[in-house]
Amino acid sequence: MTPNPSLDGSAGLAALEARLAEDLSRLELPARRWVFPRTHEGAPVLDVAVIGAGQFGLAASAALRHLGIEAINFDAAPEGFEGPWATTARMETLRSPKELTGPALGFASLTFRAWFESQWGKTAWAALDKIPRLQWMDYLRWYRKVMALDVRNQHTVTQIEPLPDGLVRLSMDTPSGPQVQTARRVVLATGYDGLGGRRLPAFVDGLPTDRWCHSSDVFDFNRLRGLRVGVVGAGASSMDSAASALEAGAASVDLLIRRRDIPRINKVKGAGNSGFSFGHWDLADEDKWRIRHYINVQQVPPPRASVQRVSRHANARFHLGCPVLDVQAVGDGLRVTTPEQTLDFDFMVFSTGFHIDWSERAAFAPFAAHVRSWGDRFVAPPGQEDAELASSPDLGRAFELQERVPGACPGLDHIHCFNFPSALTHGYVSGDIPGISVAARRLSEGIASLLYRENFPRYFEAIEAFAEPEVFGDEWTPYRPQKESIAS
Repeated sequence: MTPNPSLDGSAGLAALEARLAEDLSRLELPARRWVFPRTHEGAPVLDVAVIGAGQFGLAASAALRHLGIEAINFDAAPEGFEGPWATTARMETLRSPKELTGPALGFASLTFRAWFESQWGKTAWAALDKIPRLQWMDYLRWYRKVMALDVRNQHTVTQIEPLPDGLVRLSMDTPSGPQVQTARRVVLATGYDGLGGRRLPAFVDGLPTDRWCHSSDVFDFNRLRGLRVGVVGAGASSMDSAASALEAGAASVDLLIRRRDIPRINKVKGAGNSGFSFGHWDLADEDKWRIRHYINVQQVPPPRASVQRVSRHANARFHLGCPVLDVQAVGDGLRVTTPEQTLDFDFMVFSTGFHIDWSERAAFAPFAAHVRSWGDRFVAPPGQEDAELASSPDLGRAFELQERVPGACPGLDHIHCFNFPSALTHGYVSGDIPGISVAARRLSEGIASLLYRENFPRYFEAIEAFAEPEVFGDEWTPYRPQKESIAS
């Protein structure tokens, strides 16, 4: 989208940036750093290392810096391609309402709306229906720049190791070679699949890898031109994958949908209010489980526009009540068995979501076996059994991991799970755009409290040693009453 010719887009954006800088200055933000410097094996220790520089990683670092805490993001992607928006996401627009403030942290000048209006004006904003996906990525690139965040791109974390002295050691592959960093706290801002990976049916094992992909894979859909494509699933990513295949010129696309109807009501949207955002943490375990299980069972429907994007193609077919029982490689294609028919495809896309499996991430090996999950301590009520929820990490107030066996992995609670699997403990604040600022503030305030508490003796010593006078003793004259004379 090009700037409105009646506006100077660059001048408008510069004015917005100046206004934001003034707002931050008036609030004395970022705050002065107060965490005592520390070294480990002769090298400086970071206050907080944030793994990931997508929207949640950026918001986390911004919120931490506002509290005077050093935060550095490490992301494996090249600059400007963090997160899914410009790589694996395939929707035309975001499903979130354009008015949501996202990672703005309470600053009107930091919202997408302010960024948009500064370049294209209020009339264009009023005409905008949903936020285009790539434009959201452009906004996040601007957010990173204007907040002056320290992001180290093409830094792939290969190992995260909690240390007994309350530090966490990170091993990384970087453009300049292997690197080791040590931090007081580590934040895993690693997205939906950040604690495991793709959920795939067992029958995928053994299939030729050039005949299928997962909807979250980096994949050139132009390869599907002229092919018969099968898409498994009925969620947003299923519809986006199907539409991308059709728009790339696929001969046909069949959506294989286990349910007899596509979910129609977004229960998460219906629950959206301040109580839902702030109150979930304080709910009883039974109520946390109940609401999350209910939403899992109901499922979130795909956006209406995404479904229409598929159905406008005559060569798209929706197969409802059609679970996939098996897939076999036959000749150059794939043969799919369902309860009622057998279908042949040249290529398949599995839009089957993600699962939590710490063992799939080699970086987690030093501590994975010690993480306490909900299934370790909570027994689901009859009829509410849920493997996804049972595998969710059981977190503290600051999103910190907890030990399955106390004392077995010192330092584990210095790693913070700031991605979607935290939703059972913290609610829907760290999984999507509506709750980003709530989650970032909760995380940053929690980490600030932990950093202060764990080093309290030094802070008390600093209070005792503080000797900057505000009163010097020359501001007054002591009153000395005169002695009364004694009458003779």
